[in-house]
Amino acid sequence: MKYVLCLTQRCNLRCGYCYVGKREASMTRSVASKIVDFVYSNTPTEERIDIGFFGGEPLLEFPLMEEITEMIESHPLFDGDRVELALTTNGTIFSEAIADFANEHHVIFGISCDGPPWVHDVYRRFPGGAPSSDVVEETIKRARDAIPTVRVNSVYHPHTFRYLPQAVDYFSSLGIRQIHLNPDHSANWSKEDTDQLAGVYDQIAQQYIAYYAQGNPHFINLIDNKIAVILRGGYAGIERCRMGRGEYAFSPEGNIFPCERLVGDGTENRHCIGNIDDGLALNRMSCFVAPGESANAECLSCSLRPYCVNWCGCSNYMSTGYYNRVDYFSCVAEKAAIQTAFNVFQTLEEALGPTFMGHLSGFPSLYSTVVS
Repeated sequence: MKYVLCLTQRCNLRCGYCYVGKREASMTRSVASKIVDFVYSNTPTEERIDIGFFGGEPLLEFPLMEEITEMIESHPLFDGDRVELALTTNGTIFSEAIADFANEHHVIFGISCDGPPWVHDVYRRFPGGAPSSDVVEETIKRARDAIPTVRVNSVYHPHTFRYLPQAVDYFSSLGIRQIHLNPDHSANWSKEDTDQLAGVYDQIAQQYIAYYAQGNPHFINLIDNKIAVILRGGYAGIERCRMGRGEYAFSPEGNIFPCERLVGDGTENRHCIGNIDDGLALNRMSCFVAPGESANAECLSCSLRPYCVNWCGCSNYMSTGYYNRVDYFSCVAEKAAIQTAFNVFQTLEEALGPTFMGHLSGFPSLYSTVVS
């Protein structure tokens, strides 16, 4: 079960592709307390609880984050082996106190950075237009030295995807070994750009293999996550999109959404499925579902369907306007990622032996990887 708390919709950056509406709104302690109760009362006892702090820029409300963490950990149903906390920050705010907090509470610390300065600064700038790369790079270095689990989240766009290999090298040079590469699904991806993805992914695969050969493995989501799925014969039901059933996001006022990428301005917009005071109204989601199991007939007969994220509702909506309709970009990107992962798996298994046993759990970790 995944829960994301948008602590504030204030942000000190103005990223060109951001899907979050900016406004002067921050969560109150009262709303946060009700959300924590909702989390524990709505999670089946056999499921893990993933709680993410999000924004806007959540570290603008760091004291509130500390208070909510205390609420989570002092709750009668808290289980440290079951609850995992995560933070996604734009990398412009950092301090020793923040590092101490992340370490004390075992927070997965995610920093948004799109790559080297000449890539990052294309879209990730301050309100006046000043670049943010210098500040973010310094934060990455400080966090790397202070926090055991640091990952970067890099968004790629039609204007920047060709530089993904350079971004991977850049993150590696900064000492980052957990790299998440995610496309901007709302962008206008042309067929020409989309058809170049496979070649770019192949370059990343060669980097990944080289890191292994050097005894310096890196986690790269578009490879490691797909290898895990391939090994297990496809996505399990619990891994698939459960927006509005196994995944919720909360605006500062306590409005409930099926995913953090659909919060928008946080008010009672088209994707809002309730409020923490009034409960859920899941019937609202039906407005954005195309008739049938999938609006793409080719998905139903595709041999790669078990390994594909054609079910990701928010990505689909951003590209097609329907939770269950896949566009050309998503289809091509998934096929390229699956083929890339298979090629990497085959190459490294032949060269190194059982390299990916840790991926069988479905949650591959850099630290469970075996290198022979």
